[in-house]
Amino acid sequence: MARNPSDTKERLLDAFDTLLDEHGISGATLDAVAAKAGVSKGGLLYHYGSKAELIKGSLERLSSLVDEDVESMKSAGDRLHLYYLETSAEVGTPLDRSLIAASCLAQEHEDAKTALRKTREAWFNVLNDHLGDADLAMTIQLIGDGMYFNQNFGLSQDEALAHVKNVLARLGL
Repeated sequence: MARNPSDTKERLLDAFDTLLDEHGISGATLDAVAAKAGVSKGGLLYHYGSKAELIKGSLERLSSLVDEDVESMKSAGDRLHLYYLETSAEVGTPLDRSLIAASCLAQEHEDAKTALRKTREAWFNVLNDHLGDADLAMTIQLIGDGMYFNQNFGLSQDEALAHVKNVLARLGL
């Protein structure tokens, strides 16, 4: 039975992103990616001919996941800003893993910095369109950033989101 090439590509990107998180850029070698994904190095090179192509694939996947997230935000209707905050502290999701990988890559690759900047702009734009107030949209985004940071570093407080929602309710949001 033939394997689905897109499944193999996803496994390779998953392995690459995981290695970036666990060992940094220097630990995400082609050999390590192939081994982690359970494919031969030749199989890796068939799908991604170089580390640069893996990086490009990882950043393209981030862009696709952000596009999906923006659509989910929009489908939340009047709760768009709450959806953004509620999902800001989610860890272990494909989007979270892609964000972490891009953050690791941004230490050495301008394309990753650009991808992260575009991610923030996409979220800001949808928040701003929804709220009609750039300052408020930026404030919501920065609160989400703090919640994400705290969750990823084990500093989260279970009641943090409830506190934020209480403040937003007092503001009529």
